[in-house]
Amino acid sequence: MSGHSKWSTIKRKKAAVDAKRGKIFTRLAREITISAREGGADLTTNFRLRLAVDKAKAANMPKDNIERAIERGAGGGKDDSLEEVSYEGYAPHGIALLVQVLTDNRNRAVAEVRHVFARQGGNLSEAGAVAWQFDRKGYIAIEPDELDQDVIFEYAVEAGAEDVVFGDDLIEVYAELDTFQAVQESLQAYGVTFATAELAMVPKNTLQLPPDQALKVMRVIESLEDLDDVQQVYSNLDITDELMEQYEAN
Repeated sequence: MSGHSKWSTIKRKKAAVDAKRGKIFTRLAREITISAREGGADLTTNFRLRLAVDKAKAANMPKDNIERAIERGAGGGKDDSLEEVSYEGYAPHGIALLVQVLTDNRNRAVAEVRHVFARQGGNLSEAGAVAWQFDRKGYIAIEPDELDQDVIFEYAVEAGAEDVVFGDDLIEVYAELDTFQAVQESLQAYGVTFATAELAMVPKNTLQLPPDQALKVMRVIESLEDLDDVQQVYSNLDITDELMEQYEAN
């Protein structure tokens, strides 16, 4: 996962810009709504909803917006039309992409995703073509600040974390789904504030490309993330520190 922390940092900076336009709030509201629809409005029993609400709070989403999104999901109504869809494909140079979408118009969503793939030299594939290359895991990102890395490692691993990766920009914690909540609660009990805590698709193996090819793939990912219906894009691209420096420079 080399360079993943830097990519996460860029995404969080971009999210801050999106928040000013209200774009990130729309995505967060959709995630809250469908989480409440699938698991109910109680944050103590619906872990996915709690993660979505925590993420919304971290983005400074107004409390009223959060409550309305929960009510829409728990109460049904027009938001019954929201669908969760995953699209799979390959960016140029064989990089696998998983595109997670929340949409009220599946035809529009797939047309927009297909257009990005076609325009930028990728291919939208059939279901199952890419998903097998990823595992669903709990993912926590923590800004290092002056935190004691040994203590972070101890709290995370003792609670069941699978891996803890220390980078200059972020501390990243990975956990299996059945231990993720315990890991999150253990770190929170220590007083850790999360930059991100979510369920993520983590590649089993990553591929490293020459810089010019990798930058082309990163532009595909960015174009997909800019689509209104797209919630997340996951890839198996190995993003090195040097590559991130070039990406930021461009």
